[in-house]
Amino acid sequence: MTLKEDKKIFEKLKQKTWNEIKTNDSWAIFKIMAEFVNGYEQLSRIGPCVSIFGSARTKPENSNYLLAEEIAFKLTQNGFGVVTGGGPGIMEAGNKGAFRGNGVSVGLNIELPFEQHFNPYIDKDKNLEFDYFFVRKVMFVKYSQGFVVMPGGFGTLDELFEALTLIQTEKIGRFPIVLVGSEFWSGLLDWIKSTLLKKYKTVSEENLDLFSIVDTADEAVEHFKEFYSVYSLKPNF
Repeated sequence: MTLKEDKKIFEKLKQKTWNEIKTNDSWAIFKIMAEFVNGYEQLSRIGPCVSIFGSARTKPENSNYLLAEEIAFKLTQNGFGVVTGGGPGIMEAGNKGAFRGNGVSVGLNIELPFEQHFNPYIDKDKNLEFDYFFVRKVMFVKYSQGFVVMPGGFGTLDELFEALTLIQTEKIGRFPIVLVGSEFWSGLLDWIKSTLLKKYKTVSEENLDLFSIVDTADEAVEHFKEFYSVYSLKPNF
């Protein structure tokens, strides 16, 4: 978005009175409720699934795209469906792998000014549209039995730390969080250990056990197979 476009939006906001802003906010509650209700009703029937997060900018020829597709495929062969953000890049790879494996393929799409458009590998009855990020994020964590986090940007990091926070504070179960790509994630892990843990003591040692870092599809899927066997989840077959 350009500075000129920013100024236009600001001018429009200035023209609204405080009462108009409050009224719009009040009516937005009903739209938010509708998104929650639709999401709950649609996703409550999908069965055990794993959410796959990662960059929308990853191209199909990229090794991370291919790896995400393979992880998704292998997850379906072990009874799990796949949930993604429904867009291109890693999201498309996740849905493509699930589609190839004849597994459940869910897309939680959202309207964005760039990058986002739904991919063709989502089950037709499981392609949901959202206007609100926070509603969409609830759906990711409420109906997933774990998380695969591929290399990505701010949105991917947001989704990762959302899941970590909810598990750390025991708001959701201790589902597997698997970070794929030791080269990509090692710098962040070093910073967490040196800065958050040792220097500032804002996390505890056991918090580092909330996630694992892997480099292959087999390593990633093994974490979910172990979880599957312990909790005896019903597969999607």
